[in-house]
Amino acid sequence: MRASRLLSTLLLLQTRGRMTAREIADELEVSIRTVYRDVEALSAAGVPVYADRGPAGGYQLVDGYRTRLTGLTGDEAEALFLGGSPGAADELGLGTVLAAAQLKLLAALPPELRSRATRIRERFHLDAPGWFRDPEAPEFLDVVAGAVWEQRRVLIKYTKWDKTPVERLLEPLGLVLKGVAWYVVARGRSRVNAYRVSRILSAVVLDERFERPSDFDLSVYWQQWARRLERTLYRAEAVVRLSPRAVELWFLSGPVAGRALRETASEPDEQGWVRVTVPIESIEHAVVDLGRYGPSLEVLEPPELRERMRAAAVESLQLYGVSAATPNA
Repeated sequence: MRASRLLSTLLLLQTRGRMTAREIADELEVSIRTVYRDVEALSAAGVPVYADRGPAGGYQLVDGYRTRLTGLTGDEAEALFLGGSPGAADELGLGTVLAAAQLKLLAALPPELRSRATRIRERFHLDAPGWFRDPEAPEFLDVVAGAVWEQRRVLIKYTKWDKTPVERLLEPLGLVLKGVAWYVVARGRSRVNAYRVSRILSAVVLDERFERPSDFDLSVYWQQWARRLERTLYRAEAVVRLSPRAVELWFLSGPVAGRALRETASEPDEQGWVRVTVPIESIEHAVVDLGRYGPSLEVLEPPELRERMRAAAVESLQLYGVSAATPNA
């Protein structure tokens, strides 16, 4: 524990220059007295750290004292700080590990690369979850993650999409964060599948280890599984007209609808409306999903969906005391 703290103190001084004892104590969440002892220990170990007295003083290292990390380009250093996902790391219990790793990397970089990497962290922030959706906090995420790291079988109780509880003995191969939802990709009795971690009711990690398939690629599998899921969920299509306003707000319908807009949108008519063929899960889902656009969207096909949308519009008018026959009343 102390060795790790001494290293953190050294790295802080390398990356930030002069720091007061109070600043170091606050950063490492220790007492000032502990900082004094740690600095003395670093000095006794041959680290050239010295103190400037006075109100503007503090601890700092002799100029030029640092370890350089060779072979890392400026673009690579920037990418390391741009591509991290601290929220996901926190959920996996790795938040402090990620912060320590970035601190060590900063300390090891030559000054010119350290400056570029620091600018990236100051100017770009990755906030992966979409708007208006809170991240999930699955109860058994840490348990499943431990099974993934250690390649141990795990016995879970799981709620299927139709609310049916089942029991599964799994060999977890990886974790995927999709938007705000965590999935564990695991091999069962007959095949590999993906399970939403928030639907796990209980999880027990067994002592039994398993051999990970040497040819398994988590990224490739996930892309294939996601495409299969889309084909399973979206079994029908609707043809709609979108006003310019609806086009602006179309991101609310998700990535599948967004892809449909890009791939099937017609040329705008004189009023700027476009015709789009969009996949739908069912008539019931479509009434809700498309109804949010109000008069900015018109359903053309299928006839059943168009009639349901018309009926929903009439009911809304009646709710507000407006007759469908006299909409301006």
